[in-house]
Amino acid sequence: MAKREPATPAGGSGSGFGAGAATSLLRDYGLDGFFDEAFEPDGRGGITPRHHYLPLVEQLSRLDDDAMRRASDHAGRSFLHQGVTFTVYTDNPMGTERIFPFDLFPRLIPADEWALIERGLRQRISALNRFIHDIYHGQDILRDRVVPRDLIVRARHFRREAVGIDVPHDCYIHVVGSDLVRDGEGRYLVLEDNLRSPSGVSYVLANRRAMERVFPDWFDRVAVRPVDHYCSQLLENLAGLSPRRSGRGNGGPTIVLLTPGVYNSAYFEHAFLAQQMGIELVEGRDLFVLDNRVYLRTTRGRQQVDVIYRRVDDEFLDPLAFRPDSVLGAAGLLGAVRAGNVALANAIGTGVADDKVVYHYVPAIIRYYLNEEPILGNVPTYLPTDPEQCEYILANMGSLVVKSANESGGYGMLIGPAAEEEEIRTFRARILANPRDYIAQPVVPLSRHPSFTDGTDGATRLAGRHVDLRPYILSGPDGIEVLPGGLTRVALRPGSLVVNSSQGGGSKDTWVLR
Repeated sequence: MAKREPATPAGGSGSGFGAGAATSLLRDYGLDGFFDEAFEPDGRGGITPRHHYLPLVEQLSRLDDDAMRRASDHAGRSFLHQGVTFTVYTDNPMGTERIFPFDLFPRLIPADEWALIERGLRQRISALNRFIHDIYHGQDILRDRVVPRDLIVRARHFRREAVGIDVPHDCYIHVVGSDLVRDGEGRYLVLEDNLRSPSGVSYVLANRRAMERVFPDWFDRVAVRPVDHYCSQLLENLAGLSPRRSGRGNGGPTIVLLTPGVYNSAYFEHAFLAQQMGIELVEGRDLFVLDNRVYLRTTRGRQQVDVIYRRVDDEFLDPLAFRPDSVLGAAGLLGAVRAGNVALANAIGTGVADDKVVYHYVPAIIRYYLNEEPILGNVPTYLPTDPEQCEYILANMGSLVVKSANESGGYGMLIGPAAEEEEIRTFRARILANPRDYIAQPVVPLSRHPSFTDGTDGATRLAGRHVDLRPYILSGPDGIEVLPGGLTRVALRPGSLVVNSSQGGGSKDTWVLR
């Protein structure tokens, strides 16, 4: 790689950097009024790296265009060889498989910021787990009218079939992928909780492998916390849910990962995680239930299953209890769960707390169960079920983000400032017809992060792109652990606020500093 002089902060207009590759990379780079993760104003009309980015910017300044292209090609080959793909359905109803877009400029989070995120997520997951247990048992929070009863019983993912069912250790939420954003002041806010079967952690691990291969020296210079223990921690937590003290040959419980199959958009992740944990990847047809026990069909005969890490939604798990047309689960599975002979991660019914309408009440839920103030705030949320709030939403749709209460992946959403009048009219009619199914929020000016782009002259440039962060949280018998990193999703289209991969977004490696 060609060597350059390290970049150092300097006065004057423009980038605020002296000569070298950094000046070329940052030509025309601007903050544009957004909170930037890596750079800040230098007070003299230019920009300077934030303190924790200085060592990384120095490393970047030593790379020329040829070195960057080689690094990008190397990373692309790494993803190709790992089979890191996802499926989108916007241009093909059967789905189109694509390599996951990846940007080489990592996101850095200093230790003190990460400590705040950890505390806030542990608090939030602890309260939500108690909320779910309460909803399916005593329903004290509904009797005390902290959360309106009709919002819960009408929630799409509230499962009456799960009422009264006990789960191991009273733990309903085992794997969480919360979405965090930073506003214009740099404050971390929770945008969504994603408690059912959150995807994306395989990209976190694949991103890290790619960066370690492409820029191995950077990790030593920047001191990054590792993420490669995720799968072993998940496996340990799953084993701790087993209703039997021992499993096959007394060697431990039998754990399987239940996938909808190869046509699911996250199938790569299902296969990856099963392989990393050394457990069987199964489909519904591989399982059967007998005498309220779940068995796996094997070439050696049937084998009792103790724990199912399921990546199948509730309504498809058991055709006898939920959708009778489902072929993705196993008939009688709910009965085995009710009898305590098999454990599911995540538990049936967790989606009741994943509802975007319930999201509005999470700060109150934290206060109710923990008697604490929320550490991480919510984005202000308006509910059309409230007449005054509905009137405000309808009058201001051109400046709000309207979301379907139970959609994900960037679908079912209206971004008012970028919407056509016809689209606004359509959403207005939908809200009036089904106010329970929608929420509205102000447009959050998501923070930006430098990403590599091709300049008009063909040279590599850095340009600000909006980002969010999806940390992954594992909850088990021994407590709640937040993986030190997470998936930084980036809106690769200039000006776009939509970071979902299904909508043209990509990702970055996320480095939590020691």
